[in-house]
Amino acid sequence: MNLTKVTGMKDVGTKDIARRRLGRSTLEVPAIGLGTMTFGQQVDERTAHAIMDEAFEAGIDFLDAAEMYPVPARAETFGDTERIVGSWLARRPRESVIVATKVAGPARGIEWIRGGPLALDESNIRQAVEGSLARLRTDYIDLYQIHWPARNVPMFGQYEYDPGGEREAESLRSQLEALGRLIEEGKIRHVGVSNETPWGLMTCLRLADEGLPRVVSIQNAYHLMNRTFDVGLSEVCTREQVSLLAYSPLGFGHLTGKYAERADAAGRINEFPQFGQRYFKENVAPASRAYALLAHEHGLTPTQLALAFCYRRHAVASTLIGVTTRTQLRENIDAWAVTLSNALNEAIDALHLRYTNPAP
Repeated sequence: MNLTKVTGMKDVGTKDIARRRLGRSTLEVPAIGLGTMTFGQQVDERTAHAIMDEAFEAGIDFLDAAEMYPVPARAETFGDTERIVGSWLARRPRESVIVATKVAGPARGIEWIRGGPLALDESNIRQAVEGSLARLRTDYIDLYQIHWPARNVPMFGQYEYDPGGEREAESLRSQLEALGRLIEEGKIRHVGVSNETPWGLMTCLRLADEGLPRVVSIQNAYHLMNRTFDVGLSEVCTREQVSLLAYSPLGFGHLTGKYAERADAAGRINEFPQFGQRYFKENVAPASRAYALLAHEHGLTPTQLALAFCYRRHAVASTLIGVTTRTQLRENIDAWAVTLSNALNEAIDALHLRYTNPAP
C-alpha cells in the first residue's frame, strides 16, 4: 500500500525517528510522541523536566496533555500536568515544540472542572482553552482535542452502544463552530478528537465539507490487546486522511510483561485500580502472557514487541508513550529500531484471533 497516496502520512523524518504529516494539515509530528498524564501525580516537576529534556534531544518534540491531567483526576492536582509542561515550555523557543491538549467533556463526574463540566458548549470550550493557555504559558495550542464525546457512546472499557443511555448533549456542529472561532482568534491551530467512534468522526468530516474546521487526528487507545480501531475507524482514517494518535501502546503496563510475572508488580494498575477497569477483563492476563512469550521466542522484550507493533502500523501518525522514569523513556525510544518480521506479524495476528480485543 502506498501510504503517501492513500493516507497522506508519508514519513518525512531523518535516519532516526520519522516525522509524519498530521491528517491533511501542514503539521508534522514525530512517530513517537510524549504523553504527560503522569506528570504531577507519579512524576514530580523536576523529573518531568528531565524526561522532556531527554525526549526533546532525541527528536520527540510533540507533547500531549489535557486540562484534567494528571490521572487519576483529582481536584487537588487538576491542571498540574499543564502547569509542569508550561514551566518547561517557558525555557524553549515556542515554535520548537508541538503542544497538544484536550478539553474535558461532561458525564464523567469531574465536578471541579467548570462545575461538571455540564456541557461542551462554546462557553465551556472557551473557558477550557483560556485555562490551558494560562497553565501552558503560551499564546496558542498546536492541536486542541475533544477528550471524549459529549453524547452517549461506549468508552473507557465499555464496548457496546446502548441507546437506553441517550442524553442531551451539545452537537458536534456547535462544538466545531466554537473551535472554529478559536482558530480564527489564533488560540488554537488544529482540531482533533479522542475516544471517538466512526459515526462521530464521519459526522465531523461531513461538517468540515460545510466549512467547519477539519479534524486532523483521532486519539484512541490502540495496542496489541485493543485493536478495535482496525474494525471501522481504520478505513475511515485511511480514506479521509485522518491520523491516529495511538495512546496506551503498552496496555497500562500489561504489555511490558511485568504483570505476567507478578500480579502485584509496581505500576499504575495496582496503584490506581479504579482507573484501569478495562484491564480487569478475564482474557487480559492470558493474552498479555501469550504476547510476552511470543516476544521472548523472537529475542525481544515484551515492551519492544508492543511498541514496534504500534510504531509502524499504517494508520498511526504518532504513538504516545507515557513514562515515569528516564530509563523507561530510553527503552521506549530504543524500540524504534526494532522491525517486526513478516513471520512475527503473522504470529501476532494469530494471537489476536485467539484473544480478540480483551481490553477494549
